[in-house]
Amino acid sequence: MPVPVPQQRAVPAAETTHGTDLTLLVIEDDPAGNFTVPELSSTGARVRVRTARNLTEAGRLLTDDVDCILLDLELESSQPTGARADGVSAHPDGLATLKHVLRIAPRHAVLALTAEDDAERAAEAVRVGAQDYLFRGELDGRQLSRAIRYAVERKRADTAQHQLTESRLRAQENARLERGLLPTPLLDGSDLSFAARYRPGRSRALLGGDFYDTVRTPDGTVHAMIGDVCGHGPDEAALGVELRIAWRALTLAGLCGDALLSTLQQVLEHERQSEEIFATLCTVDITPDGRRAGLCIAGHPAPLIARQGRAAHLLPYEDGGPALGLLPHARWPRRQVELGGSWSLMLYTDGLIEGRVGLGGQRLGQDGMVAMINGRLDQGLGGEALLEAAVTQVRELNGGELTDDVAVVLLERDEALIRRKGRSATRSRPGAASPAGAQRPPL
Repeated sequence: MPVPVPQQRAVPAAETTHGTDLTLLVIEDDPAGNFTVPELSSTGARVRVRTARNLTEAGRLLTDDVDCILLDLELESSQPTGARADGVSAHPDGLATLKHVLRIAPRHAVLALTAEDDAERAAEAVRVGAQDYLFRGELDGRQLSRAIRYAVERKRADTAQHQLTESRLRAQENARLERGLLPTPLLDGSDLSFAARYRPGRSRALLGGDFYDTVRTPDGTVHAMIGDVCGHGPDEAALGVELRIAWRALTLAGLCGDALLSTLQQVLEHERQSEEIFATLCTVDITPDGRRAGLCIAGHPAPLIARQGRAAHLLPYEDGGPALGLLPHARWPRRQVELGGSWSLMLYTDGLIEGRVGLGGQRLGQDGMVAMINGRLDQGLGGEALLEAAVTQVRELNGGELTDDVAVVLLERDEALIRRKGRSATRSRPGAASPAGAQRPPL
């Protein structure tokens, strides 16, 4: 059936869509039909028309520069019942063809053209996915040109809203995933307190290439680790998570020191994207009484320790091994460290010490970090408050956000607090003996 569209005068420029030309693909069943669209403005903006007699031809004419499709719903009913040559099964309501067009042209605006007595089918076409519908007997050039521009703008708005919704959902899902990948320390039964701060260098990310973990094994030993995969992208973040999970599994399986790091190097070599990727690592294992620790360093900055009544300083460690992934068959010696009764042990990644001091200034470095931590300790800070103040000050000294990932872990032991808890637990136990000379409360 031909699609009658009369010749019309030019439409004023105020009705144009941003003054740009539009391309309309008409899919109708009369190849001899004279389908024309008036000019949109006197400046030359117009609708360019392409006409296809069936869906096969429409597929060839449907290029990226097509803005809108006008589909005659009578195209369906004019075909024989059953499967057609273009692969679309004939359907009495004419919507099988529309659905096929929507599948092959998901980014294009679509207008449905139907008879006046098919109002229900026209409305159903919009529910299926068309931007609008037009009645054949009421169609004129002005109405068609407006409908084309409206359909194009509505499709653009729908597409932008869909992309925005997808982006938000993806960001929410990534945030949930990354939060789930951050470690939960396993320290039940330990007298040590734990605190950590994590700040990825990637914008809007929750997870970077830095990683850390802390677990307590059944014998009472507390194991802590911090590491840094070179690079800042999602691949490095994923590798950091893999190394952390592998470290936890191997530690709970009883590995420690050189045996543990050698196995982690094998994991890194199998999982990294290229041979240039490596990871630094620092591990400590603290004895059940909390007074001594074993220390292994694989190309990582030495931890900082603050003992009661003494200034914080770096633990000496000159004979550490190389970073994981640099040298095959490398070895990582384990060094014994005396911690004492009350202490704070801070493990960190190089993002904390590589920030600048002032715009364009020198790097903070380990000496600057030690001085900064001592200043905060003098203020009486500890635990979460100490780490928050340290990371905030490093950012302020840098003059803005740090470009590298930052991870900091703090383990503390307060011997006086442990003794008080012990005495309190003794007094609260049923049947515990009363101290000598203590008066029993009246019955």
